[in-house]
Amino acid sequence: MRSGAAVRACRKVCRCLLSGFGGRVDGGQAEQLAEGTSAGGGPLRSHAGLSRGSEPGGALESGEGSEALVEICQRRHFLSGTKRQISRESLLTGCHPGFGPLGLELRKNLAAEWWSSVVVFREQQVFPVDALHHEPGPSLPGDGAFRLVSAETLREILQDKELSKEQLVAFLENLLKTSGKLRENLLHGALEHYLNCLDLVNKRLPYGLAQIGVCFHPVSDTQQTPDGVTRLGEKTEASLVWFTSARTASQWLDFWLRHRLLWWRKFAVSPSNFSSSDCQDEEGRKGNKLYYNFPWGKEPVETLWNLGDGELLHMYPGNESQLHGRDGRKNVVPSVLSINGDLDRGMLAYLYDSFQLTENSFTRKKNLHRKVLKLHPCLAPIKVALDMGRGPAVELRQVCQGLSNELLENGISVWPGYLETVQSSLEQLYSKYDEMSILFTVLITEATLENGLIQLRSRDTTMKEMMHISKVKDFLTKYISSAKNV
Repeated sequence: MRSGAAVRACRKVCRCLLSGFGGRVDGGQAEQLAEGTSAGGGPLRSHAGLSRGSEPGGALESGEGSEALVEICQRRHFLSGTKRQISRESLLTGCHPGFGPLGLELRKNLAAEWWSSVVVFREQQVFPVDALHHEPGPSLPGDGAFRLVSAETLREILQDKELSKEQLVAFLENLLKTSGKLRENLLHGALEHYLNCLDLVNKRLPYGLAQIGVCFHPVSDTQQTPDGVTRLGEKTEASLVWFTSARTASQWLDFWLRHRLLWWRKFAVSPSNFSSSDCQDEEGRKGNKLYYNFPWGKEPVETLWNLGDGELLHMYPGNESQLHGRDGRKNVVPSVLSINGDLDRGMLAYLYDSFQLTENSFTRKKNLHRKVLKLHPCLAPIKVALDMGRGPAVELRQVCQGLSNELLENGISVWPGYLETVQSSLEQLYSKYDEMSILFTVLITEATLENGLIQLRSRDTTMKEMMHISKVKDFLTKYISSAKNV
């Protein structure tokens, strides 16, 4: 028979299994088990802990504007879940039901802009890398990372009534030691590629490694799990790991700080809401944090750290010479700069930044406001909506389909309003599209069949103008391109 302590241990494990998956990981053949509630594992612990952000807050709603934004984001499918499931804390920690189709498209556009800015259009060499979501290897003392274990194996151990307390603990310890841990950041994966990419650049410094991926972190939620069991949160992180000589590390950190701050401000309606400040970890390593000023206060959206050469020396012990890169005529072990952006929180920042309540010109009721998400043209999930006015439906739909195909072939996302079977007034359509942050609405009417003219309505100005249908594609392409190059 088991002792009372063993039974209590089993109950705690079961609570972990029942409440541990608080994030958006699908429950399949594997379950996670946390050894503790600390932030990270091994030599990366302090770096991972500082990159997760500020203390969790309360409800998301902090005024009429915030309540309206949440309602719009749910109704227009930027966010999934009910209003009760979406709080400030759940969004900041990654313990929410996830993003809707428009939210995912917004995040995809944000990631594409990050990739273009950091990887594609850089004079310095930056290479894409990829790494596993879990890191293999034994469990180290004090390692509090989440680990993946087989549900079937765990169930067999817990249901074996012949095991004593000592045997039960030994089995569980061995299971944890042999299971992989979920990554808390992308730094470890980039460091694994250091030597291969060093050979690729013929040992010339500096160079960088870039990656975008999902990371996991423990979240303490006393409301959902009163027994103190840690839940699993997740976020999509954009990571640049920059290898440079210690001599130039400070200059490069300043360069990347300015570059990243200007990048975040580039897409904002109110650029001053993005700011930066210096920071330092418990080991004395210096860095910077970039913040967005939400209605409830500042939250970090990106962190930059000068980690020195310690991370590389720890990962590749024993042969320091293999780590040497060329800094002019000198061979040196490079310093590591880690730049990590939280794309999920960045997406939330731009939703708050773009949301505007203005006087509604569609109605005589003064207490009703026009609600619009003025997302940057490069970030807007959908660029143009195509709708039909009065006229022969079959012919108008064919024109809409032809224009839609032309725009899609040129990489311009289209909302096919002409396929809608429920009749709505133009005012209702414009209100809907403004909340979806669609840049332009194209109205195909009977006049289009006669002379090729369409009506083009702007989200930002609400102005309408007539344009020949043959010019729509070039106009939209130039509009988006010019916004990208500002």
